[in-house]
Amino acid sequence: MKLGIIIICHNNENDIDRDFFINHSNKEKNLEICLVNNDSKDNTSDLINMIKENCNNVSVVNVKKHKSDTLAVRAGARYMFNRFNLRHLGYVTNLNNYEMNCLFETISNNQEAILNYNLRILSKKQTRQTLFQSLFSVTDYLKKLKITSQHIVPK
Repeated sequence: MKLGIIIICHNNENDIDRDFFINHSNKEKNLEICLVNNDSKDNTSDLINMIKENCNNVSVVNVKKHKSDTLAVRAGARYMFNRFNLRHLGYVTNLNNYEMNCLFETISNNQEAILNYNLRILSKKQTRQTLFQSLFSVTDYLKKLKITSQHIVPK
């Protein structure tokens, strides 16, 4: 079962290690990643497009006018929903608060735990969730699962 992750980027050129991201994402067969460029003023757009060119499981959505994190997540969710058949779609916002390499590695290493936790949460809900209601914060899930890493704690 594939896990979709939306990562909101806004002026994160210095937070993303291109080579690390490319190497790790190419190893992940059950992970679809959508990098949403939320009108960055630095070279974030060029960087994430370069990552996309080198990875089969990375997509990029460009938001031309800066939006709230919620609206940027929705743009990524609409794209992922239309392009892939994913039942589990999480997001990461405030990327500049986290050490990206370790956050991505933690997500990669704990995909099964994240999916299982999401299945438990969804099974407790009485009604079928719409696309936007079923989105979940990956960092909140990691905290609730008590997956601790000094690297996913805010800087």
